[in-house]
Amino acid sequence: MTESNKKILNQIDSPRDLKNLSKSELISLAAEIKDFLITSVQETGGHLSSNLGVIELTIALHYIYNSPDDVLIWDVGHQTYVHKILTGRKNKLHTLRQFKGISGFPKRDESVHDHFGTGHSSTSISVALGISEAMLKNKSNNKSIAIIGDGAMTAGMAFEALNNAGESKSNILVILNDNDMSISKNVGALNNYLARLLSGKIYGGIKSTSKQIFERVPSILELAKKTEEHVKGMVTPGTLFEEFGFNYIGPIDGHNIDILLDTLENIKSLNGPQFLHVVTKKGYGYLPAEKDPNKFHGISKKSTSQPNQKTFTQVFEEWVLSYAKKDKKLIAVTPAMADGSGLTTFSKKYPSRFYDVGIAEQHAVTFAAGLAIHGYKPVVAIYSTFMQRAYDQIIHDVALQNIPMLFAIDRAGLVGADGATHTGNFDVSFIRCIPNTIIMHPTNETELKLMLSLGYESSNICFVRYPRGFANDFKNQKSVKIGKAEIIRKGKKLAYLCFGPLINQILPLAEKYDHTVVNMRFSKPLDHAMIKKITSEHEYIVTLEDNVISGGAGSAVLENLSANHLKNKTLLLGYPDYFPEHGSQVEILKTYQLDIESIENKIVNLIS
Repeated sequence: MTESNKKILNQIDSPRDLKNLSKSELISLAAEIKDFLITSVQETGGHLSSNLGVIELTIALHYIYNSPDDVLIWDVGHQTYVHKILTGRKNKLHTLRQFKGISGFPKRDESVHDHFGTGHSSTSISVALGISEAMLKNKSNNKSIAIIGDGAMTAGMAFEALNNAGESKSNILVILNDNDMSISKNVGALNNYLARLLSGKIYGGIKSTSKQIFERVPSILELAKKTEEHVKGMVTPGTLFEEFGFNYIGPIDGHNIDILLDTLENIKSLNGPQFLHVVTKKGYGYLPAEKDPNKFHGISKKSTSQPNQKTFTQVFEEWVLSYAKKDKKLIAVTPAMADGSGLTTFSKKYPSRFYDVGIAEQHAVTFAAGLAIHGYKPVVAIYSTFMQRAYDQIIHDVALQNIPMLFAIDRAGLVGADGATHTGNFDVSFIRCIPNTIIMHPTNETELKLMLSLGYESSNICFVRYPRGFANDFKNQKSVKIGKAEIIRKGKKLAYLCFGPLINQILPLAEKYDHTVVNMRFSKPLDHAMIKKITSEHEYIVTLEDNVISGGAGSAVLENLSANHLKNKTLLLGYPDYFPEHGSQVEILKTYQLDIESIENKIVNLIS
């Protein structure tokens, strides 16, 4: 293939290369990126529909602005694949979310173009404002831009940042990537024309000059302001953002490169907080993703095997549907995690008893507390990593007031390809220190259902934590009692006290060396009687958990041994004091030395 026949994408190794392209070539580039994304992400797995929706916007931003001097902060971060392609990482996209490959989210140590890690949502405006203020202090003319989705705009933190930014003198640009909000379904020529007009120098100059003239006649100035607000309010949904102190522009078509380039070029010369409303379509240009963007939001890596096992999430889904049928007081609450938490079917079958409160974890917990004190039985379905965001509410609004509630904590432990931003390694440590709480560790399908039922019927605040992955089943289990462990295998000399599904790593080893295995089930409260019995019969105690060792279930066992002046030789197995890489769970367990071979070596060394 000759140089002239090469695809445009092959010529792009950095954002600077975009500057040499014509507008028609940018449109062709967008089509090439679309095909490249579809092929690549279907091989690696990842977020497809959200990235297809921002191809033109990403190209336009990198064409108008000068990254990394101008700063782009992408909210949530799962929409940055195009950004990665344009910033020198297209040849690494085949390693996306794989062990030792590139991350599925912005990562500061991965590229100078990734200024902030945004794995959790609604943080972009705060970060961009901080950067913009720093630029102002440094007398820099560079721009700070936050790109935030309509889902992320449901979080309180985004509005806290808007409130602060609107009062500032920062030249921050907030871009609302709106692919779902009903206020913006009709985007036509009039809106696009007004956006160009309102972002242009002529309008900006008239606005500035008029202000200077009318400042001497306050009543006329006030009238002019109100007239402008009403005119803009009639044709745009920007009144809210204007009230925050932003100059609102839009909505505009986020797939029209001509409109995007003109509008962004105009905004670049404006001073003060700017708010651009861009309307896009998830999965744009790929019909299956357009028709079902949720299905293609996060797709799995291609696999030749189709396991028949249920996932823990599917088991929770079965349980919540069956219990809702029995008890009309059951209410399901989730912060924008209906699909991932297994509540989609529930939401359709019991719509009046289902609340997706948006990306608002703090509100979800306190809202559920309100339901609980008036006789309803909320089940809060939430990922471990997102529950961190509601820590104050768990302490102050639930535990302090001892309001009974069931938390179904999905994605506890390692999450694999999503990596450090989504890891569920910390929940045992930060919950265990809170009074009035119970923490359960199911190891299989039956046990998860039993524990969910126990937590639901309990008058306590119960956390049932389970991992991402498939659930084994032990058919002999019939009941679970609070704070009661179970001996799975009776052996000699060494006992494993296991918390959660990593017990399956231990069973073959215990058989080989004739060791005892205890399914502890609860890290709070511990089964003190069981620990007393096991320590009296065994010389060595090994704890195993899918949580960080620091402050976790193993620490709870050590506290028990210390309180009772027991001197058994102990080994704590769990996650170390650093954030996990992204990769498969098997690969990460091996790096943590929690695979069967590594554990065996540790046990041999302990006994030796």
